[in-house]
Amino acid sequence: MGCFIKAALDLVFPRNCVHCGDTIESSSYDFLCSECEQDILPCLPPACKTCGFPFFGAVIGPKVCPHCIDLDPVFDQGKTLFIAKGAGRSLLHHLKYQQGFYVLQDLRKMVTTSRHYLKYIDRASLVPVPLHPTKLRERGFNQSERIAEMLVSTTDENSQVENLLIRQIYTQTQTRLNRLERHQNVKNAFALTPNTVLIPDHQYILVDDVFTTGSTLNACARVLHDAGATRLKVVTIGHG
Repeated sequence: MGCFIKAALDLVFPRNCVHCGDTIESSSYDFLCSECEQDILPCLPPACKTCGFPFFGAVIGPKVCPHCIDLDPVFDQGKTLFIAKGAGRSLLHHLKYQQGFYVLQDLRKMVTTSRHYLKYIDRASLVPVPLHPTKLRERGFNQSERIAEMLVSTTDENSQVENLLIRQIYTQTQTRLNRLERHQNVKNAFALTPNTVLIPDHQYILVDDVFTTGSTLNACARVLHDAGATRLKVVTIGHG
């Protein structure tokens, strides 16, 4: 019945691909056409231990990609779903800048078909990277929290979302900053939510939409680490 209703709605209100704009006639996803579906570049093993960026070819030496050489991560490991270019970038932009919560349906499908990614987020507390209250009022939602909630929905209730951090300093956007500027921009920007007590040996996974230099995620990880968390990982949807 559900498939019949969906097909009927598509006849009356045809869906358009969020990347190219063409009508979606046949695709594994609801908001990407079959051609743009092929444009998604998944981050599969072998990959950088710190951020999840895939290694193309044989891996010799340390399993750290060029993006993470200078990061000195506080967290133990990172995982990314896909490269944030092309159709993948369009999905994330519709979510973040156009309140396109509907694309979470497609992101969820990608997660559930990625066994290594799904296993990575199981049995953990997912901690969204917080927005400053001013930015939250402007945007109306925290995309990292929406992503965390979507991820939890894939884990058979073995994980949970916990808002353990606050953003206490309003920082400029990281988009146009270089690596050093990004690090300085988020220094001391985050703090633990009042009255929060962490379980030392529990698994905490920080959640953000995109991994670029890792500065924001590392700043958040440092706060949790200093508060007593010993098992810290990060997870993102895209790698920029």
